[in-house]
Amino acid sequence: MTHRTRNILFITLFILFLIIAPVTVFYSLGWRFDWETKKVVQTGVFYFKVWPKNAQVYINGEFKKKTDIFFSSAHIDNLLPGQYQIEIKKDGYYDWKKTLEIKKREVAEGKNIVLIPKNPDFNLLSEQVKDFFFSPDGKKVILKEIWLASRSSPETSEGWSLKLFDLNRNVKSQLIDETNISKEEIEIIDLRFSPDSKDVLLKLGLKENIYYYILETDSSPAKLTKIDFLDSVDQIYFNPADSQKLFISQKTTLNEIDLENKKILPPLIEDIVAFSINGNNIYYIDSSGSFFKTDFSAEKKEKLNIVPFSLKKETLYEIIISASKIFIKEDNALYIFDENQKSFKKFFEPIKDLKPSPDFKKIVYFNDYEICVLFLERQYDQPTKEAGEQLFITRFSEKINDIFWYTDYYLIFNLGDKIKVMEIDERDKINIYDLAEFKEPKIFWNNKKLYILSEESLYASENLTP
Repeated sequence: MTHRTRNILFITLFILFLIIAPVTVFYSLGWRFDWETKKVVQTGVFYFKVWPKNAQVYINGEFKKKTDIFFSSAHIDNLLPGQYQIEIKKDGYYDWKKTLEIKKREVAEGKNIVLIPKNPDFNLLSEQVKDFFFSPDGKKVILKEIWLASRSSPETSEGWSLKLFDLNRNVKSQLIDETNISKEEIEIIDLRFSPDSKDVLLKLGLKENIYYYILETDSSPAKLTKIDFLDSVDQIYFNPADSQKLFISQKTTLNEIDLENKKILPPLIEDIVAFSINGNNIYYIDSSGSFFKTDFSAEKKEKLNIVPFSLKKETLYEIIISASKIFIKEDNALYIFDENQKSFKKFFEPIKDLKPSPDFKKIVYFNDYEICVLFLERQYDQPTKEAGEQLFITRFSEKINDIFWYTDYYLIFNLGDKIKVMEIDERDKINIYDLAEFKEPKIFWNNKKLYILSEESLYASENLTP
């Protein structure tokens, strides 16, 4: 090779280096040429985290990759800015579909995607069930079952019994039946577990009279004790610190009941309109509209509001403590406590119910037709939300029966005979899926499973969430 040839080769390679090196650096930094706009732009990234694992990710109808088997995530980079049609699929599950935008040098996320199973399996737990009541620890459920004369006393054509279903052992055992209390027809008005899930408070109605009983479910056989020294009360709660004590309100006083010694103790608080127990504290409102917090001794009372809550005559009030928020329910109107203003302001009307998310960072609140979410803390996952932000999810023409949190980012509810699951990610459209259909179902979500009471049969689903 001649000296002249070597020089030409060196100069050529040097020129190629000067061209390729910057291109390589710019490429590694995410710069691409957009043939549509004829401009050089920086790219963005999609990041998805999906349950179940090995889900397929499609972008604009083209398969890109599967989520990995370890973290169930997928990272797709070098995408030009713009709108993309995303589909995440897996056999046996509904597709997750959404249009998401890629911006330059940014990551568009879908970190809380849960695919909803098609036609999940349901197992029959029990028949001839009229109602069911879950314990706070979620480990057992009390079934209210019916029986006919052929199964019990010939003097009674039909009655009810309470049975305990142990969900861990899949075993059902007898607690009591109606004849243990009265030979006459008696109605269960309320059934409430103690915080430790061991005892049950029964409120029963016989003709014009109201009776209270304590049912000890851990005893064998179950022990039923009548609170024969207690007349009808306005509100009643277990004492979380002592299962042998109850808190009751009668007219305008708050008293403690000593079950062991069978007596009503002197009033703890007088002049109350409504009260609630949360943790080791009592929250109550008095007739002047002042709202207080105190411990179980009621010795130190902290007034929380500066502006009195305006009370209406002959109106029932309910205090609701959900996650870190305090609410007062007045008929069908819900008021929220503003910690900055030290006052209550109207929050939502009409209200049916509200429930905190499993992570206690959100609250879903709803009425017969509308569903909304309140964010209690800032949400950094996309779509980001600020603390205190309210999100209107959707409105239905059909009546909503009940709602539970399916995960921290999905809701499960029933409209008529259909049971649906819905995400709360409002980017583009909200995905809503039909999970199952039962006739006039009553639903309850507990420990990854859906329980359904339909036509006097109680069913439990397979595990539906991670």
